[in-house]
Amino acid sequence: MSEKSRFEKKPRNSISADNLTFRQRLSALSNLPGFLKLVWQTNPGMTLASGILRLIRSALPLAMLYVGKLIIDEVVEISKGTPTNSHDDLWILVGIEFGLAIITDVLNRAITLIDSLLGDLFSNFTSVQIMDHAATLDLDQFEDSVFYDKMERARQQTIGRTMLLSQVMSQIQDIITMLFLAGGLIAFNPWLILLLFVAIIPSFLGESHFNDKSYALTRGQTPERRELDYIRFLGASDETAKEVKIFNLSGFITDRFKTLSGKFYKDNKKLVVGRAGWGAFFSVLGSAGYYLAYVIIILRTIEGKVSIGELTFLAGSFRQMRGLLESILTRFTSISQGAIYLNDFFEFFEIKPRIVPVLGSLPFPVPMKTGFAFENVGFRYVNSDRWANRYLNFTLHAGEKLALVGENGAGKSTLVKLLARLYDPTEGRILLDGIDLKQYDLFDLRKNMGIIFQDFLKYQMTFAQNIATGNIVEKDNRSLIEIAAQKSLADLLAKRLPDHYDQMLGKRFADGVELSGGEWQKVALARAYMKDTQLMILDEPTAALDARAEYEVFERFAELTKGKSAVLISHRFSTVRMADRILVLDKGELVEIGSHEELLDRKGRYAELFNLQAMGYR
Repeated sequence: MSEKSRFEKKPRNSISADNLTFRQRLSALSNLPGFLKLVWQTNPGMTLASGILRLIRSALPLAMLYVGKLIIDEVVEISKGTPTNSHDDLWILVGIEFGLAIITDVLNRAITLIDSLLGDLFSNFTSVQIMDHAATLDLDQFEDSVFYDKMERARQQTIGRTMLLSQVMSQIQDIITMLFLAGGLIAFNPWLILLLFVAIIPSFLGESHFNDKSYALTRGQTPERRELDYIRFLGASDETAKEVKIFNLSGFITDRFKTLSGKFYKDNKKLVVGRAGWGAFFSVLGSAGYYLAYVIIILRTIEGKVSIGELTFLAGSFRQMRGLLESILTRFTSISQGAIYLNDFFEFFEIKPRIVPVLGSLPFPVPMKTGFAFENVGFRYVNSDRWANRYLNFTLHAGEKLALVGENGAGKSTLVKLLARLYDPTEGRILLDGIDLKQYDLFDLRKNMGIIFQDFLKYQMTFAQNIATGNIVEKDNRSLIEIAAQKSLADLLAKRLPDHYDQMLGKRFADGVELSGGEWQKVALARAYMKDTQLMILDEPTAALDARAEYEVFERFAELTKGKSAVLISHRFSTVRMADRILVLDKGELVEIGSHEELLDRKGRYAELFNLQAMGYR
């Protein structure tokens, strides 16, 4: 299966957003058992309580209508002067109806409360599930736009999906209530039920049609809405403010935002206007059906075939049944719509990583004996025809310091990601002590590697927490954090900060302090020293440091990693020459490898790059 098809294949229950049929709606309901299972897992007690309360609530409308009928019949008898011992029965009935009204109100509030709390818990529960699943996926999957659309739609389903639970439970509740009410109407006149359905079905079909169009519109707008969110971020963010100002980008950004948001408004306006017009028409049909039935019941009352109490009972039953049936049919559309959206949620979890632990995986060798060997390794990104790396054949010996050199885009960062098994080779293999890297325990492999990338994250957390991310299980080990800071020369920075290691970094939160690029890099470097690793990888993490500071950092790095393997990426040859060997990449392929002196003597690609940089200092 190709990389592209791996992302684009539809899961078993996937339904196209276009031209949804009634059968497809029913098919989408097959997502509900999985959804209800998630809700149950969120909080079994609340889910059960909601079901029980709704079941009780479903019987109350019939009870109230029947008690109302008895009250009216009792009042009519009393008004006729019919001999009676007292009015006690009447007031007992009024008391019963009052009690039922109170119970109804209490149950409604309890159901709303439980659904609200369950909604918050469900949103948190599913958000954690998405983050947990995302953590298992491969790095190259995050670099694919199709995957990002799937993940974004899955995220959207974590908010508001508990409304679907409320709708499903309400549907069951209303169906039970309607069955109770239908019994009385069928006994009176079965044709009223038929009239009820004829009056409501057109409205149901209309709502179904417009919900289909709404789903198609929302799904089709996913990529553009991601762009809209990104533009909103660009236009109002501390991370982008300086470039927006210096390059006067505000007009460009707002114009693009207006174009996209205007397009969304135009599309949505067309849909909601059509929906409102047809909705009004179908509502008139429903009202006509109700009043026709009302006329029939009144005529039967005038003829003396039913009592005044029965008139109110039947009219009330029909009115409530009309509302219930309308709600059931409309809610069916909403439920099936929500079930279709659930495809987006479950589809995300059907994306599986390729880089997975193998049974009987091996522990990382401590210490390494021979090191890492690349055998004809090549890697190509998803949906790309260009090879990022190819024909790589070399060995990173145990205890060796290897520097990677090449122009931007030469494949240096991709190579170290292959080494850390963030990617698996598209072709060839990587060996560790003569055994395929895939045979080693993935967690143990990364545990024994300390890596700092050039695009490291600047966490809006405390100074100590920023360092602790390099070995998060030791987040409370202040002694280890301070030692790591000393090794990276970040300890001097901590001493100057108002709250030292507890100082909040970044400007996103109150009392935060923003660091310079070089200061951030020293904090990031400390992360690499949080673990006692067998391999250290520094992917241009010192680019913001001046030449002297970078030299000091790498000199200290060389001292602290004696006897261990290391990979360095830097554009400064004064630093690169400190490595035991230098590997030169060009367009993803290895063109030279050797020590600094050996490569200069060859007068090849390395010597050319070295002399170009040296000219700048003459």
